[in-house]
Amino acid sequence: MTTSDTGEPTLTIDELAARTGLTVRTVRFYGTKGLLPPPVIGPRRVGRYGREHLARLALIEELQHQGMTLAAIERYLKQLPPDLTAHDLALHRAVVASWAPETVERVTREELGRRAGRPLTDAEVDRLAEMDIVARDGEADGQGAYRVDTGLLRLGVGLLDVPLSPETVLAARTALLEHSRAAARDLSRLLRDAVAERDARDVRSLSAHMHPIVVQALLTTFQRSLRDELREWLDADGKR
Repeated sequence: MTTSDTGEPTLTIDELAARTGLTVRTVRFYGTKGLLPPPVIGPRRVGRYGREHLARLALIEELQHQGMTLAAIERYLKQLPPDLTAHDLALHRAVVASWAPETVERVTREELGRRAGRPLTDAEVDRLAEMDIVARDGEADGQGAYRVDTGLLRLGVGLLDVPLSPETVLAARTALLEHSRAAARDLSRLLRDAVAERDARDVRSLSAHMHPIVVQALLTTFQRSLRDELREWLDADGKR
């Protein structure tokens, strides 16, 4: 069972654990530590979980991937507003993921499904390969082995449910890369000119501090720009 189109909580704790590759015990532990909000209690006193829980667990996983301890993750999450939506949490996860260098890993089919957050069919793996996110790479531990761009995997899995052709997805990826690199060059030039007279150690420290801030700013401004573009497009289409 999955969450409904309205985002209403429809996952039991067993289903939530299966979707995220965690154990029920771990999910409950996160709840007792305050890392995960309590479920909505439905009929028969059964707790139900939704998109926000899935997004928060994905953020926790990313923070752990960056080497943060549970205590540090707890402090990080306490600083976030309590009413963040699944979309907001996904933005935070994107910022956290941007701290890590590009990583391509070799994984088994089972591990690929765990990293994706759900089991993948052969057709879905083929679509991820068409998006240049996954590539077959021999055998490992008696299973098929794959080289996967871990930074793009969750994004690619999200696109599996979007009715767009692989060609359109790749064209969109190319456009995003071109424009993001242009923005990165301009921002880098501005920051470099601003700190030209400073000590190299200060420059490195400022760069490390500014990196997540700049990424968050880019995500926020792009999100708003895309929302405005889509609104204009839909308004114009509705007037025809």
